[in-house]
Amino acid sequence: MARRSAVIHPAAIVDPRARIAADVEIGPYAIIGEHVEIGSGCRVGPHAVITGRTRIGKNNRIYQFVSLGEVPQDKKYGGQPTRLEIGDGNTIREFCTFNCGTEQDAGVTRVGDDNWIMAYVHLAHDCQVGNHTVFANNAQLAGHVHVGDYAVLGGFTVVHQFCHIGAHSITAMGTIVLQDIPPYVMASGNFARPYGVNQEGLKRRGFDSAAIARIKRAYKTLYKTGLTLERAKAELTKQTAECPAIRPLLEFIDRSGRGIIR
Repeated sequence: MARRSAVIHPAAIVDPRARIAADVEIGPYAIIGEHVEIGSGCRVGPHAVITGRTRIGKNNRIYQFVSLGEVPQDKKYGGQPTRLEIGDGNTIREFCTFNCGTEQDAGVTRVGDDNWIMAYVHLAHDCQVGNHTVFANNAQLAGHVHVGDYAVLGGFTVVHQFCHIGAHSITAMGTIVLQDIPPYVMASGNFARPYGVNQEGLKRRGFDSAAIARIKRAYKTLYKTGLTLERAKAELTKQTAECPAIRPLLEFIDRSGRGIIR
């Protein structure tokens, strides 16, 4: 049952069947649906709408005019009890829209922990977002997109359905992503092309100079040597013995369904 307390504004509409932690703050005119669960320490701004089978963890800051847990924008959706799950410590700014999943995938849209998600970001059905990511204003994910930990999406980045964005990668403003972006890679353009290694991001994440140098070498193997993809993968396999950080890059390429930008 939702706990009525001083932190829930009297103008908010909270379904009595929602599960709301006692210290959650909910602003005026917010609407919370019956299947919603909101964990301790969360703050929900005015006019936010949280509906569907949505579970939100602890210490999230949800700003005004956000829509979370609405039905997917998918014509195949027929009212199935799919879900939206959001972890802990996320910032979700104004006018963001996160939809529930579909039965054609895992049935759940997921957002991990400690993500910084700016205004007007859209996460379509079945997207899977890791931890510590940054989505600048108006970044848009179509359905079934996966985003790895510490990835940064520049403003107005648009990602095609089923694409994967690797960990520690970064896109420039206005990037159009039609294929997978491997870990560590900087990408830009319409359509996205590789422009080196996210060196500054790796430094901030604690990668030492030796590891960064080997990642840059791996990037050159993949993009600058003129090797076919299969031959480049064979060379990267050899490089994993010197630097374990190369292995996620190689594994990402092996798993790629849409092919990597190249």
